[in-house]
Amino acid sequence: MDKKYIILMIVAIVIIAAAVSVYTTHTSERKNTLALDDKQIANITVNMNNWSYDSANDIYYQLNLSYCNRAKAPEYETLSIYVPGKYFDGEKNTNGTYNCTINEKNKVANYSAKDAPIVIPINTPGYSAQTAPTSYNPQEVKNYTDSGIIYVYPGCRGRDNGDNFTGGAPWGVTDLKASIMYLKFNKDIIPGDTEKIFTFGHSGGGAQSAIVGSSGDNELYESYLEAIGAAMTDQNGYVISSSVYGSMCWCPITNLDTADEGYEWYMGQYTRSNDTWTYELSKDLAMKYGEYINKLGLKDPSGKTLTLDKSNDGIYTSGSYYDYQISVIEESLNNFLAYTTFPYTPSNDMKSMGGSPLGNAPTGEMPTGEAPAGDVPNGELPAGNIQNNGTSTNSNETYQTAQDYINSLNSDGEWIEYDASKNTVKVKSIESFVKHCKTPAKGVP
Repeated sequence: MDKKYIILMIVAIVIIAAAVSVYTTHTSERKNTLALDDKQIANITVNMNNWSYDSANDIYYQLNLSYCNRAKAPEYETLSIYVPGKYFDGEKNTNGTYNCTINEKNKVANYSAKDAPIVIPINTPGYSAQTAPTSYNPQEVKNYTDSGIIYVYPGCRGRDNGDNFTGGAPWGVTDLKASIMYLKFNKDIIPGDTEKIFTFGHSGGGAQSAIVGSSGDNELYESYLEAIGAAMTDQNGYVISSSVYGSMCWCPITNLDTADEGYEWYMGQYTRSNDTWTYELSKDLAMKYGEYINKLGLKDPSGKTLTLDKSNDGIYTSGSYYDYQISVIEESLNNFLAYTTFPYTPSNDMKSMGGSPLGNAPTGEMPTGEAPAGDVPNGELPAGNIQNNGTSTNSNETYQTAQDYINSLNSDGEWIEYDASKNTVKVKSIESFVKHCKTPAKGVP
């Protein structure tokens, strides 16, 4: 893999998070008039007498479970669930299925059936649909279940559904929320902590993961959830939350209404040809992005307000937002240096990209902000090709030390300052990063 691409890839795994008002209502807080009748309850209750068991990999699973009462797209509105075998006591039925009850004493890695996190992949490149698996493949989930994590793969509608039914927004996120409510509806009979549900996705899937995470129980989704018969209340009529504990979002394709402005602020303003009308347009777009950022009220993890300041050298190339973006680039490269063993030979594959809904799990601990290993998602990367216009490199070259690697990155001009005693870096500017590693693939819109 080209060393520029490694840095670009790592930097791409960034969530630019805005402060979002979410409305979280837990099941114990209030009753809802939309209480379910007995038939509706039965339709969305997991049949604990119908589990399949893979003894070789110690995984219990059920496939293609309907998670709502009035599905508008039954071929999409189902989910499959995979549970570490030790979380169940199973008794084999005459038809080969298993009748299961929860075993809270056993542990897998650091988790038990009571506190195991639940992960939900969202693999919807370009906001496409995804279908829940209808056949079983243990290699798709084994790394998760071996780590004590419960893996739930829901289907959802998307833009490529044709004209049989509506698949555009907000139906994809609505379906995902309904699948989350289904898990919480069944929280007393299935393993896992339904207050520790994580979504994750890449590109369009990253965008929908971000929406699921940030929207919480926003009332704007209520009518859509009602329309498909989601489990909006438990058996006693108490409201069920569709909020999740966390969302991991790689390259989330969001804020499409300001994407052109952001593209020109981050990359275009440093690379467009002078004395052309497109250069002037690029500057205008970059200026608008600076104004847009300053209206958002963004804050960094410590609560510091992020804004951009006008500058003589470039367009809005100073201020706390600019400094924060520099810190993200530096953190990405510092993480790479911290976790990479030298001698190091870049790989030509993309397996470290992560984000596949059926990739590998973090081991043992609660899922972190790092991408699970595994194949790249079965879909599109973000629009635009990765460029080779920066520092040239031989992807088969082996770097004996971190210093050798940094020297190679700086081979046509120093833009990275490396402290060998601390194995950390400082990046001089966004402009230098863009010119070496992130040359625009698209022209001015």
